[in-house]
Amino acid sequence: MPKLEGMKIFSGTGNPTLSTEIAEQLGVNLGSLRISRFSDGETYVKFDETVRGVDAFIIQPTCPPVDQNLVELLIQIDALKRASADRITTVIPYYGYARQEKKDAPREPITAKLVADILTTAGANRVVTIDLHADAIQGFFNIPVDHLTAIGMFCKYFKDKSLDDIVIVSPDEGRVKKVREVVARLNAPLAVGYKHHPEHQVTKVTHLAGDVRGKIPIIIEDIISTGGSIMECVDALLDQGCKPEIYIGATHGVFTGEAYERLNRPEIKEVVVTNTIPLDRDRASDKFKVLSVAPLLAEAIRRVHENESMNSLFR
Repeated sequence: MPKLEGMKIFSGTGNPTLSTEIAEQLGVNLGSLRISRFSDGETYVKFDETVRGVDAFIIQPTCPPVDQNLVELLIQIDALKRASADRITTVIPYYGYARQEKKDAPREPITAKLVADILTTAGANRVVTIDLHADAIQGFFNIPVDHLTAIGMFCKYFKDKSLDDIVIVSPDEGRVKKVREVVARLNAPLAVGYKHHPEHQVTKVTHLAGDVRGKIPIIIEDIISTGGSIMECVDALLDQGCKPEIYIGATHGVFTGEAYERLNRPEIKEVVVTNTIPLDRDRASDKFKVLSVAPLLAEAIRRVHENESMNSLFR
């Protein structure tokens, strides 16, 4: 790949391994900056090289610790803006607060919109992200948003496994549109779980639509946090007579609480995630597989810098 003149890539502390992979894909070195914490927890950022007039990219998922990673990203944006960077693109592989994208009850915030406003106010000129929880979040920004997807990666992974008699499962009706892309590419039937949230952070699957008896389910999800929703879906599938050989594909493995332990149950064959969020290898068993989004994000960065079309990457 030719040297990308006028561009510099910087990494936050959210996922430095992914940032390094992206830089290697592009054939460039990560820019030099210092990030530290004061004794009271405040974040300090200083860029150790000139950024005047450069096309700057910051790679920083806002994964746990969400607030710390978000504030760190905002401070980096502000520092670049004050140092006269020509354009600032925030590459946010995982967009935290995305599940707070609408009001479900009175006096609730729409935090995904608030985060979009703050990023823009701080000085971001463009956002690159992967598999937002809701497509509508793109409309929360008044700057360009390149919303990429890892669906193609999951399709290739599961197609290469050559599994027989599969059924693609959307764990809730809100994901059906995305999951249908997998259904079409793998030429497999679809099953849909219907769930509701009786209280905060509690999910119940009420019923399952579709024939799963005797089939190998592949559950396609965007985010796994505690694993509660996935466990409800797995139980529903087993109750309907599926094979006890269940595969799970999720773009963002947040894995909080006892998620690793929950997903280690014997009926789950594999849990396939991407590296938008670092995997805790000390807790993840061998059934946890990781697909790298580094090539996808590297190509997106190159195209943004060269002002080329992003259309094919959205698919």
